[in-house]
Amino acid sequence: LDSGADDVIRGDDDSIEVVCEPGLFEPIRQALDAAGLRSDIAAIVMKPDNEIALQAEDAEKMQKLLDALEGLDDVQEVYTNASMGDS
Repeated sequence: LDSGADDVIRGDDDSIEVVCEPGLFEPIRQALDAAGLRSDIAAIVMKPDNEIALQAEDAEKMQKLLDALEGLDDVQEVYTNASMGDS
């Protein structure tokens, strides 16, 4: 937080997620490295503020759409605010 992060979230598996503006990613990553906290994964991702829960048929349709988008050669990343439960 002292390096400019908005939030630090500890996961159930003892992982740590650092939330920050994309422009602060590199300085925060460097501050964590300097503190001896090496990351297994360090990436900028888009995370929704509000998730929409989809169930059954809607979740299946959304998953098909996401799969189709990810299969396109020109698509690098696909993000969604859909939260799909077990259907």
